[in-house]
Amino acid sequence: MNRKFTIVLLIALFLSAQFAFADYDLPENEFYLESLRLNKLAQDTYEYGDYDASAGFAEEAIRYAHLSDEYVADQLITEAKRLLDWADDSGIAAKHPDDYNESKDFYDASLEAQINEDWDNAIFSATGAIEILAAYETGTPRPATPSTPAAASGLPKQYTVRPWATTRDCLWNISGYPWVYGEPTKWRILYEANKSKMPNPNNPDLIEPGMVIDIPSINGEERQGMWQP
Repeated sequence: MNRKFTIVLLIALFLSAQFAFADYDLPENEFYLESLRLNKLAQDTYEYGDYDASAGFAEEAIRYAHLSDEYVADQLITEAKRLLDWADDSGIAAKHPDDYNESKDFYDASLEAQINEDWDNAIFSATGAIEILAAYETGTPRPATPSTPAAASGLPKQYTVRPWATTRDCLWNISGYPWVYGEPTKWRILYEANKSKMPNPNNPDLIEPGMVIDIPSINGEERQGMWQP
């Protein structure tokens, strides 16, 4: 393979990896900072024409990016466990068992992903667990899902995935759209309904622009047609 092409590919892989952890408010992440430094060196040495050095820096940048993913997953799983313990101690678990159990399911999924070193799914699931219970801790629990079809009439049955760069479309964010479910934590409903269409049915993170997502009804609400901007 052409050496210059290999370097460009490595840098692109690094840039695609870093979005998974760049937005989280966590203690200073030295792995992330080092991955940025190495990626900058890879780009600088590439511009100077030192392709061997550039490839080495790019490979190290990707290695540190994966270490950062692991670090972020560990931090988020720890926070999810803290919130579950808090919900038990404060009585939230008893008062809101559905939300508590949903958060617990996310947490269990994050632990399984952690064991398998599947950091993307570990981050994804731990974030789901945190989103549910953090709302109770801050006193702003998520609103109840409408219980009658009339409350959610005229909703789309399908949605075409748009590019991540412009919309941040992923199952989590799509599920949070008010005309989908209004709750990001219901992303698994979309996943189960559409995973046969996905490039890798075992990875809910991998959805592609142009892919048509089916939106199942969950409370008897009437859905029809394609969502239009």
